[in-house]
Amino acid sequence: MTRTEIAPAPATTGFEVHRTPGGLAPSADAWRDLVAGVPGSSYFITPDWVLGSWEAMDTAATAEVAVWTGPGGRVEAVVPLVRVRERLHRRLPLPVTCWTLLGSGADAADHGLFPVLPHRRDDVRAWLGARTGRGSCWFPAMDREADPGLFPPGTRRIAGTTCPRLAIGPGTAVGSRSFRQLMARRRRQLAAAGVSFRWVPPQEMTAEVIDTVIGLHRARQRVKGATTDFGSGRRDFHLRLQERAAPGRGPAALLAERDGSPVGAVYGFLWQKTFAYYNGGWDAAYARTSLGTVLLYQTIGAMAESGVETFDFLRGGEAYKYRSFGARDRHDEQWLRPRSPMALLAGRVLRLHRRRSG
Repeated sequence: MTRTEIAPAPATTGFEVHRTPGGLAPSADAWRDLVAGVPGSSYFITPDWVLGSWEAMDTAATAEVAVWTGPGGRVEAVVPLVRVRERLHRRLPLPVTCWTLLGSGADAADHGLFPVLPHRRDDVRAWLGARTGRGSCWFPAMDREADPGLFPPGTRRIAGTTCPRLAIGPGTAVGSRSFRQLMARRRRQLAAAGVSFRWVPPQEMTAEVIDTVIGLHRARQRVKGATTDFGSGRRDFHLRLQERAAPGRGPAALLAERDGSPVGAVYGFLWQKTFAYYNGGWDAAYARTSLGTVLLYQTIGAMAESGVETFDFLRGGEAYKYRSFGARDRHDEQWLRPRSPMALLAGRVLRLHRRRSG
């Protein structure tokens, strides 16, 4: 653990800046408790996700986590930052150097925010402004409940991201009556073909299951002629998430199997009565029996019966999320403080895209 030499915190006690992930291990449980106390918090701001991301990233990256603590070691605020060089929009040819939330980026974490107790708000705001200085800041997927007053001065909302959700519970009727009838028929067809379903909770996740999910996803993307970042290059990161998993928290999967061999999977993360659907894939041989749709339907049903209250489809406004499953819109927000010509251009492009898309 080291103390920052750049921007000391206004608080007189209980403040440290960590520049390696290992020093945060003793604070992980208290950090997790802080996040659990934030209404609507996501798995993507837990120490599991943030530290896993940090451990898996390029060691040359500038990353640090500021932590404010109170009596008894209680964690009262956490600010995880990383300095990156990324393209802020696919239409922009050049990347931008900027500060952002550690844990966002390549793995497209959603629902970001800084977990902060109210009495630490001024401390966090002052430190964030001083630490980022004159640099650009980009927060691409912040929860709509995130406190904009914590952002460095000059940070403005420039765009929104659609993140559909579905409220569920025991006995939830998902989709229309005709859709449910179709799903019942498809399940009978799959059962006749020897396909069964198996839920793998976080505490039972293994490297083998993660490899299965990655393999099925990549095979599905090849059939579609698409590329994916969810491949072997991210295996180490997902294994780190699996190592930190516990009952009710972490990566989980629903597998479709035939004769003991996997033919489909839905993969996501459990946290605070929410299942965040992250990725999946299935054998194209089962296209006629709608295996991909049945997998999602089965997962929603399993989650509802186990006490989960929200099925989060994460980012993307694909029609099936609404048409088939009845999801409702929720939006993350993108914030930017531009401090370079390319960052200024990125802000204009993103605002223009927002206006055109309504």
